[in-house]
Amino acid sequence: MFKINIPLQRKGANKHNKNMNPFSYTFTMITLAGCMLLVSCGSSKTKNGATDDTQNTVNVQVPAFNADSAYAYIQKQTEFGPRVPNTKAHKDCGEYLAKMLESFGAEVHNQYANLAAYDGTILESRNIIGVYNPETKKRVLLCAHWDSRPYADEDDQKYHHTPIDGANDGASGVGVLLEIARQIKQQAPGIGIDIVFFDSEDYGIPSFHQGNYIQDTWCLGAQYWGKRPHTPDYKARFGILLDMVGGKNAKFYYEGYSMRTANHVMKKIWDAAHQLGYSDLFIKQVGGEMTDDHLYVNRLRKIPCVDIIDFDPNTQKGFNPTWHTISDNMENIDKAVLQAVGQTVLHVIYNEK
Repeated sequence: MFKINIPLQRKGANKHNKNMNPFSYTFTMITLAGCMLLVSCGSSKTKNGATDDTQNTVNVQVPAFNADSAYAYIQKQTEFGPRVPNTKAHKDCGEYLAKMLESFGAEVHNQYANLAAYDGTILESRNIIGVYNPETKKRVLLCAHWDSRPYADEDDQKYHHTPIDGANDGASGVGVLLEIARQIKQQAPGIGIDIVFFDSEDYGIPSFHQGNYIQDTWCLGAQYWGKRPHTPDYKARFGILLDMVGGKNAKFYYEGYSMRTANHVMKKIWDAAHQLGYSDLFIKQVGGEMTDDHLYVNRLRKIPCVDIIDFDPNTQKGFNPTWHTISDNMENIDKAVLQAVGQTVLHVIYNEK
């Protein structure tokens, strides 16, 4: 799913080479009263388009995230089978996602493109975009990738050419965003929201590939969108990328590229998570730096974008143990993790003015 772009900054961490050699959780649950959560937060605009939560305190009603709903959306995606481009499961799931966004009141845009994989395979790809409140220029981008990996290349060698379910790696981020879309339909925030499901993220060069490493083989859908956004000259204050946000024992550390290009927004997200009681999951320490969709959102659209990704630099593998294995299935999805991520993102976007 990812190549780690820069070695970890922690002494003694794993070394990472061209073949992506890789880079638990105690959770404090908070009770949500009724269907709405009352949160107090301030907002004032800064030079990079983000907001400062330390001024102008106001009361904002933030919807209560429903982890059961998000879980059901993840399960539905996996029921189609591995969502590898050029397969029936991929096509059918794409139709489902577009219809779900439409049912939740979004203005839906589809980007169809034939994109070349690392080995020359042409991938019939589809970025799916749901737009809310298109008239306003006050916008926030929420994104995840919806395709799944064609290789279990971090598993036993006999499974290297086996497509994975991608319950966590892909479907979890999409499931969280679908639940957020459902909440937006019921109660719109005061800004415009664009939900983008990027395609062909996870067809990057596998660990068993023989030959030189090839740059930019990951995140093909994000690269396409970055050069040809759904709205000409698209801009947003910031973006939030969700990737692997439902796995058991998840840990979300500061991601390196986000620190360098979206530091203020990243800290605002982690502060919100701590305010909500999720400090055991959102760790205010440096993790690794990833090649992921957020890199191209920033590089090509100049939008500061934060990657919320399960990566623990204190473990041998870094990524969740199910990463790029056949064990990335519904048995390893944790609703408590979905709740923490979903409620945090809702808090951030509903307090953005």
